[in-house]
Amino acid sequence: MKQVSPSLFIADQPVCEIGSREIEAIKQAARTNGLGQARVCAHANAEDAVHEMVIALVGKPYVQAHRHPGKSESFHVIEGRLTVVLFDEEGNVDRRIAMGTSGTDHSVYYRLSLSKFHTILAEDDMVVFHEVTNGPFRGDAEVATWAPSQNDVAEQAVFISRLKP
Repeated sequence: MKQVSPSLFIADQPVCEIGSREIEAIKQAARTNGLGQARVCAHANAEDAVHEMVIALVGKPYVQAHRHPGKSESFHVIEGRLTVVLFDEEGNVDRRIAMGTSGTDHSVYYRLSLSKFHTILAEDDMVVFHEVTNGPFRGDAEVATWAPSQNDVAEQAVFISRLKP
């Protein structure tokens, strides 16, 4: 894999293997890049029909609630615990999906097959998961207007506190 930015690695071969070495590299990037996250994209480019990423989250970064019109997504947890929070149109919590590794009482896999607002809450200081979604990537995620922006740190804390059961 090749690092193309502080938070992004790409598979540079048509056969992609991700093991401990590659996971450690994205974890280290997430620890040091100031963003609290890093990923390796296993797909060749933004136009691919299927996008697969292994993502590391460190320090419980904020992910603004969003949805992907016309797309589905799935997660499989590799390390740590996270909660996927699903919302109705007004921003009320519809469902919480606790996720973790095999051997816990959490789900190891989830798939969202409709355009629904959601966010991710890292429950551990380091979370690694595999995400799959359909492409192409057009940057067309719709952010929830009722969720704090990535820049509004004070409101993020209030918002996240109401998402906990």
